[in-house]
Amino acid sequence: MTFLSRIDALVRKEFQSLLSTKSGRMLLIMPVVLQTALFPFAATLEVKNASLAVFNEDRGRTSVEMMQRFAASGAFTRIVPVWSADELEHAIGTREALLAVHIPADFSQRLITAQPSPVQVILDGRRSNSSQIAFNYLQNVLDGFLKDRAEVLGRVMPSEIVARNAFVPNLEYTYFILPSLVAIITTIGSLIVTALSVAREREQGTFEQLLVSPLSPEMIMIGKAVPAVVVGFFQATLILIAAVFIYHVPFRGSFVLLYGAMFFYALALVGVGLFISSISKTQQQAFLGAFVFMVPAILLSGYTAPVENMPLWLQHLTWANPVRHFVEVVKGVFLKDASFTRVLTLVLPLVVIGCVNLSLAALMFRRKAA
Repeated sequence: MTFLSRIDALVRKEFQSLLSTKSGRMLLIMPVVLQTALFPFAATLEVKNASLAVFNEDRGRTSVEMMQRFAASGAFTRIVPVWSADELEHAIGTREALLAVHIPADFSQRLITAQPSPVQVILDGRRSNSSQIAFNYLQNVLDGFLKDRAEVLGRVMPSEIVARNAFVPNLEYTYFILPSLVAIITTIGSLIVTALSVAREREQGTFEQLLVSPLSPEMIMIGKAVPAVVVGFFQATLILIAAVFIYHVPFRGSFVLLYGAMFFYALALVGVGLFISSISKTQQQAFLGAFVFMVPAILLSGYTAPVENMPLWLQHLTWANPVRHFVEVVKGVFLKDASFTRVLTLVLPLVVIGCVNLSLAALMFRRKAA
């Protein structure tokens, strides 16, 4: 048999193992369907339907109008009126309200006479991220209210800053989630399929047969890697189709650049998966090993928090994380039509990581074959 025919036979065997059972076929499709359906709605930093406690000591028409503006905002669907400072603190303490506003008794009078009119806002620090975002919404409502009041009173407001959001004009959170989900799903699919492959052979008692067959360790690695790469491409394509045609996320870049980068990313993951698989004796150990890699890799990728917010030593450590580089590739190609040069600078680290991972996996395979 020729080199290619041996690889082809091993690849066919791997696909038969993956697709021979209903549970195996469901494992390839259901995670994609569930995460594509749930992530855009569950994993969001948008704040909607928040509750706002208001302690209004003024009771004037101006303060009432401002409270009505709070209620009309889409971010605050529940206004909780309170009648004392203690009740205000209690509303925050019991999580009845995400934010609390204290309007002083002389608010309307000071506003009419063009004096500073301070309004106290209390944020729930236990939910710091959500409360900060809700506070920004509240600030926008206050700015709009003060601007309209100045126009009614015939005054000129100070110069204002007009912000424009590049690449995501309306700050639609699905525009961020779904492109990043391409990287996350590819990670899960490619890594799990590869990590379980050799461990499955050991449990079935067929790994030793592979080692004494005419297949070299390199051939075994290629035969195990190809199905994982195909699975990763298939799952990523499903998410791309859902993002563009179901969630209407604009794709502004090049499919050639995206899939080219995805190939090197999949190789980097395959190296990790083969290394884990080569040192695992059971599928359970392989799955745990893949999980131990995936969770830190996703956390350090910039998907949940910007890499720039991390300590400097941790930022340097993330350069060895393939997920970080591919998340940037996907968002860059998807949302802003990243150039070939920019994609190349992100792919080069993936090539280095892939070479290192595959070399380590090959070393472990040779040790097992010895």
